[in-house]
Amino acid sequence: MSAPLHIAVLMGGWSAEREVSLVTGANVAEALESLGHQVTRIDMGRDVAARLAEAAPDVVFNALHGTPGEDGSVQGMLDLMGLKYTHSGLATSVIAIDKQLTKLLLVPQGIPMPGGRIVKSASLYAGDPIPRPYVLKPVNEGSSVGVAIVTDDGNYGNPIAPGSKGPWAEFDELLAEPFIRGRELTTAVLGGEALGVTELKPKSGFYDYDAKYTDGMTEHVYPADVPDAIATACTTIALQAHRLLGCKGTSRSDFRWDDSQGLEGLFLLEVNTQPGMTPLSLAPEQARHRGMSYADFVQRIVEEAL
Repeated sequence: MSAPLHIAVLMGGWSAEREVSLVTGANVAEALESLGHQVTRIDMGRDVAARLAEAAPDVVFNALHGTPGEDGSVQGMLDLMGLKYTHSGLATSVIAIDKQLTKLLLVPQGIPMPGGRIVKSASLYAGDPIPRPYVLKPVNEGSSVGVAIVTDDGNYGNPIAPGSKGPWAEFDELLAEPFIRGRELTTAVLGGEALGVTELKPKSGFYDYDAKYTDGMTEHVYPADVPDAIATACTTIALQAHRLLGCKGTSRSDFRWDDSQGLEGLFLLEVNTQPGMTPLSLAPEQARHRGMSYADFVQRIVEEAL
């Protein structure tokens, strides 16, 4: 191991993913301390710059999820302060958290992603923007926050009713995409290496926020029981997306695969530049399957930042 460092772990904040970030940050801090590093835990408030300046760490471990920790805002602040930090930089973060910008960058490079378009939420009350079934999701949230699947027999109404519960009640604009039937796959990348393919099998519904962070609600199958060509495509696409977006440290690419369509049915949904590091999170789990302890995984991310 390299010499002990003073590492500030930045967590919490005020996004919809605050609670997940607090768990990620606590796990990361404990792992770093177990490796002999000095750790300063910072639950991010509006005084975050002053607290970081006072701490004067060697490096910041960015354990934030969602905005503003994952959208370039915190990255820009850390750049201005001259602080080294984990995960992706400003430009990458701005693009990757925005699902539409990600498509504009990756699709022309041959990365298969679903079609779709940005719609005004209020327009949904007049009619469907694309044929059902389709998915509605916020343009720049993670962890499946605010995702709705609108089906022919869905309970949102036809058209969607103004009083019905859904992301249209919380966000002015949404991304509408065709719903891809089939299976949920994910691949984490660490540095320049893809860590394999996991299939996610929710016990009910789809892999939403609750399914991700509630123990027992989703089965993780690693390695995924898929044809070699699909596994190879997932790891290849995840590495391409990591490189094209300019990701650093670790990222995780999420896929949907319609297994009735073979390779033609595989689509990249999004690239997460700051994957969760909770006990149920997929990136450290894939690393563990590759013989890397949680602490080793955290250490590798820190080393990439330096």
